[in-house]
Amino acid sequence: MIHKDKTTGARAGILHTPHGDFNTPIFMPVGTQATVKSVSPDELIELGAGIILSNTYHLFLRPGADLVEEAGGLHKFMHWNRGILTESGGFQVFSLGELRKITEEGVTFRSHIDGSKKFLSPEISIDVQMKLGSDIAMAFDECIPYPADYDYAKQSTERTHRWAERSLKAETRSDQGVFGIVQGGMFEDLREYSAKTLTEMNFAGYAIGGLSVGEPKDLMYNMLEVSTKYLPEDKARYLMGVGTPDHLIEGVARGVDMFDCVFPTRVARNGMAMVWTTTSPTARLVMKNAQFTHDHDVLEEDCQCYACRNGYTRAYIRHLIRANEIFGLRLLTLHNLYFLQNFMKKMRETILNDEFTSFANDFYNY
Repeated sequence: MIHKDKTTGARAGILHTPHGDFNTPIFMPVGTQATVKSVSPDELIELGAGIILSNTYHLFLRPGADLVEEAGGLHKFMHWNRGILTESGGFQVFSLGELRKITEEGVTFRSHIDGSKKFLSPEISIDVQMKLGSDIAMAFDECIPYPADYDYAKQSTERTHRWAERSLKAETRSDQGVFGIVQGGMFEDLREYSAKTLTEMNFAGYAIGGLSVGEPKDLMYNMLEVSTKYLPEDKARYLMGVGTPDHLIEGVARGVDMFDCVFPTRVARNGMAMVWTTTSPTARLVMKNAQFTHDHDVLEEDCQCYACRNGYTRAYIRHLIRANEIFGLRLLTLHNLYFLQNFMKKMRETILNDEFTSFANDFYNY
């Protein structure tokens, strides 16, 4: 951390990794299967991305960690020379529902690809991440569903803590930081307990998990505030799976440094553009709508993304989307990723200038 806002928990810092130093707060595009969908590494660098996220569960199943290690690690495999964070696979296994069984040892599940039986444990998850060679690896955890009763949340959180200890013991690389994941469901005392317990384990950084899983926004923000309150000031804080502008503002205000989400790329593939210049800053243009048929303006005035600075119009992009042309999805993806990178850059500048509260107020009163 190099500066903290005077009136909120917002922080501006620098995250140091073996593949570069990156300004925080930062949004990490999601490259689940060793690629950010439809975007090249050079394009990611051009739009300002510093760290991307890849997924242990998916790469464990295909093509396999041994093959990636054989290729020289994930950075060489995908031709990306900046930071990489790998998820542990815990959330993806959680999402399988009835296709998985959780025990103290780990999780047995059926592959979504071919139905074959697989097993992930803290040791296997960390071993896979070591072979992938990411800059930041995540401890294996159990994501608590919403809603969940207190007894289940407590037992699950305690298991996550035991898995966290096993994850740390399984670490074999000195050039890779392992982050612990705070759980606790929607219970303040469990969130406090989890944050304090993991802090004692001295992870390289800390993630806040189990949020944005269907709970009301106010409850999510409350649990986030409780979680960050007990985390060390000198370690990075990462809110997992969050990427809409309002969530980013609220997360930064509560002291979060890192975010990731499939949101900008997923809505692009659904034909939507993230923009400021409509009725609200979280508005999205649905490019299939007839109102854009004769609209020869770019997606966003003054935007410096590839699509806007080169004059691709709403009418043209609408045509591409309706014709199922991949280039239309690429233009929207590049625009949305640039939008969020620029959004984070603006937040950092306001934090450094002690103007973050004004930025947040302007956002909500736009």
